[in-house]
Amino acid sequence: MRLLSAALACGLSIGTVSAQGAAENGSSAVLRGLDKVNGQTQDLEIPVGGSAEIFGVIVSLRECRYPAENPTGDAYAYLTVRNPNDATVYFDGWMIASSPALNALDHSRYDVWVMRCTST
Repeated sequence: MRLLSAALACGLSIGTVSAQGAAENGSSAVLRGLDKVNGQTQDLEIPVGGSAEIFGVIVSLRECRYPAENPTGDAYAYLTVRNPNDATVYFDGWMIASSPALNALDHSRYDVWVMRCTST
C-alpha cells in the first residue's frame, strides 16, 4: 500500500495516468457511498481539504488528481475514512476511480469510492 501511495504521489503509471502524462489537481471529488445493509447509495462532492459525513462514516479529502490530457478520465483521490464517534480510522490512502477494489475501504456496513474529480 505504501508503494502504491508513493507511486501515485509521484504521478507514476496508474490506470490512464502515466509517467509521461501530467496529472492535474482537482478542486473537489465526487464520491459515492453505499450502505450495504439497506442497499442505499448517496453521492456527495467534497472539496479538497474538506470533510463530509456519508451514512455512518466521515470522509476527508486530502487530494484529487486526474489526467491533464483527459479531464473526464480516471481520477484518484487521497481519502481518510473514520468513525464519527471515536475517530477510528477505517481507511487512509489513495483510491482509484477505475479500480475501486485495488485499495478499498474495509468496513462491514459501509463502502465509499471515488467517481471523479472536479475543477473550477
